[in-house]
Amino acid sequence: MALFQTAPQSICILRLSAIGDVCNTISAVQAIQRKWPETKITWITGKLEAQLIGDLSGVRVIVFDKKQGWKAYQTLWSQLKNDRFDALLHMQYAFRASIATLGIKARYKLGFDKERSQDFQTLFTNIKVPSPNKTHVLDGLLAFVEFMGVKDTQAKWELNYQLIDEKWANEHFVADKPKLVVVPAASKGYKNWTAEGYTEVITYAQAQGWQIILAGSPAKIEKDLAESIQQKLAKPVINLVGQSTLKQMLALIDKANLVIAPDTGPTHMANAMNTPVIGLYAHHNPERTGPYNYRQYVVSAYEEALLAETGKSPSEVSWRTRVKDEQAMSRITAKQVIQMFDKAVHDFKIAATSTTKDPS
Repeated sequence: MALFQTAPQSICILRLSAIGDVCNTISAVQAIQRKWPETKITWITGKLEAQLIGDLSGVRVIVFDKKQGWKAYQTLWSQLKNDRFDALLHMQYAFRASIATLGIKARYKLGFDKERSQDFQTLFTNIKVPSPNKTHVLDGLLAFVEFMGVKDTQAKWELNYQLIDEKWANEHFVADKPKLVVVPAASKGYKNWTAEGYTEVITYAQAQGWQIILAGSPAKIEKDLAESIQQKLAKPVINLVGQSTLKQMLALIDKANLVIAPDTGPTHMANAMNTPVIGLYAHHNPERTGPYNYRQYVVSAYEEALLAETGKSPSEVSWRTRVKDEQAMSRITAKQVIQMFDKAVHDFKIAATSTTKDPS
């Protein structure tokens, strides 16, 4: 039986980080809004993540700045001292997130069941949401929504940006060429593909008449990889790594015809904006962490690397098993990515004169 037979008055979402997981959580939150548009929703999230969701329709966003240490909890609890929620959806099993629940008043505190829970999260909740048969992170989040009584759990997103962000993105594109945004790096170096691989793929795309833009955060690891790619290219591309806000990045991704990126936040931002994305994976199972609607376009070395490291297939290990070999991404070849590039161009009917994404 559903937890709620009628619309709850108020719900609190606890998902602090990271960008990719917050993107997945947006879909779950908006499924609730479709069912119960009158329900008041408060979302507690991180400082960076708030830049992405701060203007979501019908959502009150409260920032939890982990850099403030214990003061962050005191500030949060002070802000919520007059709130009592019908349900708290504790969608992040990290211990620091669980501590935050201690000062949140809610009739029901929903968390993952023992199959998906970690870091003692079950001690902080009074309802354990049954894990779905599907392994993806988003399926686990949508299970909360379904448990509450929402039947329409189709993965959909509505994310917006301002006209000034759109103008910024358009200024960097040429109108008569298809647009490829490459986000070369994640914040964790082991997730990153090689500069040589990116160079070969970008050179191939340039020969096909594509305009390519490099994008990413100001993190040194991202800027360094982008610069290494630039130095290897015979024909340099526009390098915007470290030069955009999160919303400008969203607009850039939205205006692109295709994105190529490793296991990082912009991969899921592309998914949310319905921009086809080729995800590059080796350390995590893309069936769990890949871009939800574009998993068939992932180039993955996960199975190969897992077999080399453990002698087992994905079906023989825990659903969250990570490959530890820091060189695992080098198993991905440029030929594989180029083949997937060609498949995406064909499937999404992206012509050399394309200026917009194909809506199909």
